[in-house]
Amino acid sequence: MSDSEAPPAVAPEGVSGAPGLSQEALEIASGYAFPGPSLDLGALLWDGRCLPDARIRIPLSVLNRHGLVAGATGTGKTKTLQLIAEQLSAQGVPVFLADIKGDVSGISVPGVSNDKVLERAQEVHQEWTPSACPAEFYALGGMGHGIPVRATVTSFGPVLLSKVLQLNQTQEQSLGLIFHYADQKGLELFDLKDLRAVVTFLTSDEGKAELKGIGGLSSATAGVILRSLTAFEAQGMSPFFGEPEFDTSELLRTASDGRGTVSVLELPEVQDKPQLFSTFLMWMLADLFHDLPEVGDIDKPKLVFFFDEAHLLFTDASKAFLESITQTVRLIRSKGVGVFFVTQTPKDVPSDVLAQLGNRVQHALRAFTPDDQKALKATVKTFPNSVYDLEEVLTALGTGEAVVTVLSEKGAPTPVAATRLGAPRSLMGPVEPAALDRAVRASPLYGRYAEAVDRESAYEKLAARDAAAAQAAAQAAPGAGRAPAKGGGRAKEEPSVVEQVVGSGIFKSLARSVGTQIGREITRSLFGTARRRR
Repeated sequence: MSDSEAPPAVAPEGVSGAPGLSQEALEIASGYAFPGPSLDLGALLWDGRCLPDARIRIPLSVLNRHGLVAGATGTGKTKTLQLIAEQLSAQGVPVFLADIKGDVSGISVPGVSNDKVLERAQEVHQEWTPSACPAEFYALGGMGHGIPVRATVTSFGPVLLSKVLQLNQTQEQSLGLIFHYADQKGLELFDLKDLRAVVTFLTSDEGKAELKGIGGLSSATAGVILRSLTAFEAQGMSPFFGEPEFDTSELLRTASDGRGTVSVLELPEVQDKPQLFSTFLMWMLADLFHDLPEVGDIDKPKLVFFFDEAHLLFTDASKAFLESITQTVRLIRSKGVGVFFVTQTPKDVPSDVLAQLGNRVQHALRAFTPDDQKALKATVKTFPNSVYDLEEVLTALGTGEAVVTVLSEKGAPTPVAATRLGAPRSLMGPVEPAALDRAVRASPLYGRYAEAVDRESAYEKLAARDAAAAQAAAQAAPGAGRAPAKGGGRAKEEPSVVEQVVGSGIFKSLARSVGTQIGREITRSLFGTARRRR
């Protein structure tokens, strides 16, 4: 039966009918008529027309079921992030955004009305008014305008650090043994020089004997790790590791009016260090996983985390690293955290991770080469059954349009819907640097994290140990300590080596460490990330 012969379509409850709306379009629209709180993405596209009364939404309660925003460069992925983040914030959900290109800071400033924005709002029946979100700005290691975000080497852990240093699986396991040795000996690894000091000691004549006691770590492997650390430091990576360590619970804050805070991590300064920033984002997620309690299914997520340029995380990743990512993504849902991966095609994300992403917003794909065609066909296969010819639709979508499927409030996938997305209400572009600096310095977090702190740790302890050993050797040398007394007086008696060591700061620090060792436990999560618990 053709559409002209079919009985008049009746709009399901909650869906406004439109003249000439086909049965297929009504069925799609009814799949998005959620009774509970939801985010409004835009309006249905059907048969070349925008149907503004057929709303495409995502239920707020399923945002912890994770998602994917994909599409070719220039198709509007960043604006989609902004559109979703604004609505999450308005409903009291904190958001984390990784700002790769430096153009997301505008979310803190009301948008500017222009013909293009107003035309889009009219097309999708969006009541557009300019508005801003409460925002905090961060920068890795202070490289940028934001509040510095640092992690201690101990907290970062051997698995993630191996990814940054591009170590192989054997070297990764060896680095884990080095971390274990440092934990056992009370050698705190706060920054990179601490780790380098421990590895240097273990490759020295005195330290080689220690290698046999921690699982047979070879000197050659320790040397590779040391060279990788030296090269890493030479690239200017030291500022990212140290204290004060960033407390990831800051990402869960809300403003005084109940809106969720949008945490924007500036990354333009480290665009040429993709291994670093992608792995640092994973550290944040793993740290949240380690600290948050189980909450199960809740009315709205505690945090939604947007992982931009996600393909960088998975490139050249070890099997253990991929397994840890998969397990973290799978389990963190029950702690109320939603994760959205942002990349060009679904094939950039491993299948085990992709299977966890129930909410999909797929922008246009290009099909100019055989590889593009292959990626297009692979993308189509990741969607549930559709009444659209998705290969045709995905190559014909315009900027700010996407193919959407999400999870319903009952957990079932909604029908695939080509969608014209609404316009963000905040500024679609970067904030001026001077305004950004003022916002950062006005933050209550600035005084807490701005200045780096260098406490006594492994580097200082091992240096003091070397100094004490050198002094002991000098004292034991023939004729040592026999300097003639001036003016015929008696030379002042030097303290013994034992007295010097006992009275030194390093001995007192070690004593304090031993004294608290019984009450202290270093716990490590899936990635080997750690927190000290007393």
